[in-house]
Amino acid sequence: MFSAFEWMMAMRYLRARRQEGFISVIAWFSLLGIGLGVATLIIVMSVMNGFRQELLTRILGVNGHLSVYGTAPSMPDYEKLSTQVAKLPGVLKVTPIIEGQVMASANGQAGGALVRGIAPADLAKRPIIADNIVIGGLKDFRGKDGVLIGTRLARNLGLRVGDKITLISPKGNITAFGTVPRMRAYRVAGLFNVGMHEYDSSFIFMPLPAAQIYFKLPKAVNYLDVVIDDPDAARAMAGAVFRALGGKGQVLDWQRKNSSFFNAIQVERNVMFLILTLIIVVAAFNIISSLIMLVKDKGRDIAILRTMGATRGMIMRVFFLSGASVGVIGTFFGLGLGLAFAENIETIRQWLQGLTGTELFAAEIYFLSHLPAIVDPGEVTAVVLMGLGLSILATIYPSWRAARLDPVEALRYE
Repeated sequence: MFSAFEWMMAMRYLRARRQEGFISVIAWFSLLGIGLGVATLIIVMSVMNGFRQELLTRILGVNGHLSVYGTAPSMPDYEKLSTQVAKLPGVLKVTPIIEGQVMASANGQAGGALVRGIAPADLAKRPIIADNIVIGGLKDFRGKDGVLIGTRLARNLGLRVGDKITLISPKGNITAFGTVPRMRAYRVAGLFNVGMHEYDSSFIFMPLPAAQIYFKLPKAVNYLDVVIDDPDAARAMAGAVFRALGGKGQVLDWQRKNSSFFNAIQVERNVMFLILTLIIVVAAFNIISSLIMLVKDKGRDIAILRTMGATRGMIMRVFFLSGASVGVIGTFFGLGLGLAFAENIETIRQWLQGLTGTELFAAEIYFLSHLPAIVDPGEVTAVVLMGLGLSILATIYPSWRAARLDPVEALRYE
């Protein structure tokens, strides 16, 4: 398609002499601009993918795919309902849950917390909790006084395994002197760390019998937590569960419960993609300006080539190769830089934190304790194709202008 002569001339024009130095500088900036734009897009898309996947893994690890509520705040016939739901095709596990807000207090410190009552056998089947108990263990998570708390909550309250934590429920005991807050001390049986700030700083797991006593729900629970084989089919499965219960109660799927959260991530991801694409667009305009300046500077050379028999197509291909080479090299440079950065982003974050002495990724703000990145081959391919496409489009007009240059006019003004 391209002759050796055209390649030689294109590469020659890329190596600027002293009087063409300014044009060469613009070309270099164009190359760096496209490279940084492609790299930044790959990095940001990878981080957003990782962020969404990590949150999804933790949310669906701690919580089920469906939450089944009764017609009343409590569900006294939960064992019968659990059996009905468990028989449905696609349902893997049904877990009775008691949940309530409390005030947790210890060592003069206090803070809000969420108590989740769950049977020890059911908690052992949740790997994200059972496999991330850093101190203590499930063997002490039994009886009426052992609880599991997150490592950040333990740090905030100054607790260790074996210490006592006092839970204060807003629903107090009614006495002759009014309502008295319900208080009870529990022994810390273990500390877990799932890597998500919300859970590590506010969740307290309590054995189901102890939770039934504390929240005054004898032989009852708040809701059923359902795990299915296909999380993406949760909405359809919710309808099947609702029909199996005879249309009584309410069934919420994880997508509805967390819709605002994941929609916000998707909107932010799309906006970031559009904004960062402008970097590549600006670099493409730099290619156009540098090529136009190169065509103007090489007017005499073009005229001489035309008088020696070079066709307009040959001239167009020479300048097309010059501009496209900048874009192609910049795009693949950005591809390598972006992939390398995405694969080592957590190491780079730790290094920058040590260098600057500041926390660059606060778990309290970003929910996760580390910076995740998942490279999507499809998205990387789309970014590379976009970079190559914009680079090629940027060379068409200057190349066409060079091919249309009149050799007589060019030589006249030299």
